[in-house]
Amino acid sequence: MQMKGDKKEIDQDKGSKGKSISRRVLLGGAATAAVVLLKSSYGQVVQKAITQAELKISDPTKVQGPPPGVLGTRSKFETLVKKPSDTSSRTPLQDLFGTITPSDLHYERHHAGVPVIDPHSYSLTLHGMVKKPLVFSLADLKRFPSVTRIFFVECSGNYRGGKEEMTPQEICGLTSQSEWTGVMLSTLFREVGVRPNASWFLAEGSDAAVMSRSIPVSKGWEDAMIAYAQNGEAIRPEQGYPARLLLPGWEGNTSVKWLRRIELSDQPFMTREETAKYTEGVKDGKVRQFSFVMDARSIITYPAYPQQLQKGWMEIRGIAWSGRGKIYKVEVSTDGGKTWNDARLQDPVLDKAHTAFRYLWEWKGGGAELMSRAIDETGYMQPTMKQLIDARGKDMGGYHLNPVTSWLIERDGRVLFKAELTS
Repeated sequence: MQMKGDKKEIDQDKGSKGKSISRRVLLGGAATAAVVLLKSSYGQVVQKAITQAELKISDPTKVQGPPPGVLGTRSKFETLVKKPSDTSSRTPLQDLFGTITPSDLHYERHHAGVPVIDPHSYSLTLHGMVKKPLVFSLADLKRFPSVTRIFFVECSGNYRGGKEEMTPQEICGLTSQSEWTGVMLSTLFREVGVRPNASWFLAEGSDAAVMSRSIPVSKGWEDAMIAYAQNGEAIRPEQGYPARLLLPGWEGNTSVKWLRRIELSDQPFMTREETAKYTEGVKDGKVRQFSFVMDARSIITYPAYPQQLQKGWMEIRGIAWSGRGKIYKVEVSTDGGKTWNDARLQDPVLDKAHTAFRYLWEWKGGGAELMSRAIDETGYMQPTMKQLIDARGKDMGGYHLNPVTSWLIERDGRVLFKAELTS
């Protein structure tokens, strides 16, 4: 705690809004005992008057704390929340540490709300072009050999732009990462005996929208999971409780939640979500369908709007990911793309997973433009918005947009998003 004893000292140490605290406010009543310098969640130093009552409880050695409880809680000083809309809610990427998203902050996207499903009556049916159709209960699924993997899930419509006052959460907060536990779909395929001529399967959900997607059988054999646990506990209802399909690296819409049925076939089912929706326009009036894989992407999460910088050394931080495999390299530019430097990747660098990156930089007080671009192990490099428009045309829609994003550093230390329109 730092106390200021006269007005001259206080004026020299003004808060972020430029307002000094007068001697009268400081000493004008028994209720006010001191002024302390605090850091906000964005790193700004602000002044706060502390009352006698607050002083009495600010020393944890003087107060008996609460006893052990049945559930852990976050500190009252940590106020992380998702940003909801009518159909989705976005993960606060700028507020997280590491690469695992807390389960209650995992982004949401659903089409008819979150269904309530009794795990004791839950079932998953596998039928169609199989030798032995079967119905599995949740207990049946848990009796199979389990696997645990870390990978990201991302909505294919995960880009917003258009204004300078946007956080990473608002720009691309429809991606999250968890440790998932379940049974490999290939295990169930072997159990029912998938016929050799079966090339597609339908994944159908139990929500009111009966969410359904056609998936190549090859993906089911490769790395698809039926997940029933997330970050060490039962999967959350918003993420598909009691069980969901998970397709690592593919657009989130294909990882059908509240999974109730898988039907094998020799052709796609042409559901609503792969005809009227989740297709994107390309040049010459054409439409791209079944664009499953999420391309390499990155975003700087610090510094970012609405943070206020102070001169000196800092660590530029962010995350990068690719649905095609591991992140090979992340490059950072502080001059708007004129020059690029390699960022340091934080271990572990996993397949189809968020990877944290860091770059040490000194801000000397001038204007700057911070950018990052990801390169995955296939050699794919994250494109600029101009490159996306050149490749797909101006009417490419809002799916599978993964442009390089920029943060403009103003001379006064403000950080603003460089807004770019998609057309």
